[in-house]
Amino acid sequence: MSKLYPVGVQNFEGLIHDGYVYVDKTAQVYELFNTNKYYFLSRPRRFGKSLLLSTIEAYALGKKDLFKGLALEKLEKDWTVYPVLHLDLNTQKYDTPESLTNVLEENVQNWEALYGSSSGEIGVARRFQGIIRRACEQTGRRVVILIDEYDKPMLQAIGNEALQNEYRSTLKAFYGALKSMDGCIRFALLTGVTKFGKVSVFSDLNNLRDISMIDQYAEICGISEKEIHTWFEEDIHELAAATGMSYEETCKELKTNYDGYHFTENAVGMYNPFSLLNTFANRRFGSYWFETGTPTYLVELLKLHHFPIEDLEHIVTSQPVLDSIDTASTDPIPVIYQSGYLTIKGYNRMFENYTLGFPNREVEQGFFKFLLPNYASVSVSKSPYQIQCFVEEIMAGKVDDFFERLKTMFADIPYELARDREVHYQNILYIIFKLMGFYVQVEYHTNRGRIDLVLQTQDYVYIMEFKLNGSAEEALAQIRAKGYAEPFAKDKRTVYRIGVNFSDEIRNIQDIKIETGK
Repeated sequence: MSKLYPVGVQNFEGLIHDGYVYVDKTAQVYELFNTNKYYFLSRPRRFGKSLLLSTIEAYALGKKDLFKGLALEKLEKDWTVYPVLHLDLNTQKYDTPESLTNVLEENVQNWEALYGSSSGEIGVARRFQGIIRRACEQTGRRVVILIDEYDKPMLQAIGNEALQNEYRSTLKAFYGALKSMDGCIRFALLTGVTKFGKVSVFSDLNNLRDISMIDQYAEICGISEKEIHTWFEEDIHELAAATGMSYEETCKELKTNYDGYHFTENAVGMYNPFSLLNTFANRRFGSYWFETGTPTYLVELLKLHHFPIEDLEHIVTSQPVLDSIDTASTDPIPVIYQSGYLTIKGYNRMFENYTLGFPNREVEQGFFKFLLPNYASVSVSKSPYQIQCFVEEIMAGKVDDFFERLKTMFADIPYELARDREVHYQNILYIIFKLMGFYVQVEYHTNRGRIDLVLQTQDYVYIMEFKLNGSAEEALAQIRAKGYAEPFAKDKRTVYRIGVNFSDEIRNIQDIKIETGK
């Protein structure tokens, strides 16, 4: 019988009963449950947070049979049964104040059916407190509280301050039960993509231990290199056979595409479990994480703050910035990091600063593919084909066709971008050339006022200089004056020197000058 891969399976009991492969995280679950009381964990979407909560729920309900053969079976001796309140905020679309209230109301009603209600409790927050108290009194056991994707409403309301304030107020009161009912709570874990700080839902929950950047729990979600070879060694060989690659090439390709998430400066790299399991199940490589959809709030943040996309390549920041998101801040980096599009690449112990970067090829390529139609005049469906055409034209030496296509990308730039049009031009160019860089050699250098670019293929070298409200001749003169072509003086390939000028007046490329030869 072929192996069953838990792609999208988030229920631990169903996973075990149906015979899906399970990477054993139960030793860490035991440690988590028995060393502290209140926790918060931030991890990117599709990284195993829901399965972790479901595993803890099965443990708290004393379902010993589910853990047969797993680490927890030997670690736990008592198997005490606790009342569990499990709230999942992941499935709803949050676009009105009522959408959040309705979800909370539905869960509260279900819990009241089990533990009763009181007419004196008005509002979902007060009713939640009463449920915790009655569950504890009726069972004689303190309550386990599990909240999945606590931040989903807040994230979907980014850019809508009034709605976000409404959600913040509702959730702050609701989650306040974790503090006010402390004597009735045995364990609580909130998970999410982001951590909102300061005047947000966490401001009163100073009893939560944030384990998002703690070495001890760095591997609690995701799959490590060691775990791949423990649980999926045979699958690597089958993937290699299916793709016509060697075992070593397959391991390297898996690592390049899906590894590289670091949640602390000392932690081993973690593989994206969703992409990894899909790759083994389908016996082919793909951008599985991105195919499930990328949150639009990321692009909205970048565009709202006119963020230069090139800056994502060299982010250096501190732990307080990465730890939480201030909803009043204009810095999109904490959201991008906590959402899993950037990860820790290095740490400067002297200055206590983190260097961030894209974790792997899937994320980097997928991120820029997602950005292109949001910045340039190209549809989502045609975006991949446009990049293919760019690459084919560059490889064939079709310079005129290349620039005609580039002009279409700059058509219809919205007027509201006028004050930051230079940043917008540079962002479009940067995104296009980053995507081309996955297929041809690209060296891209900017210094705000100018852009110089070198594209290299097997037969051609393109040296380009871009100006804004100048002239193509001026750009070409700079290529000559700076000697940009000198490194290719003895190169056998055809060398193109190209000056390009953008015009604010026409909001597009105005003129182009091209020279060939060394």
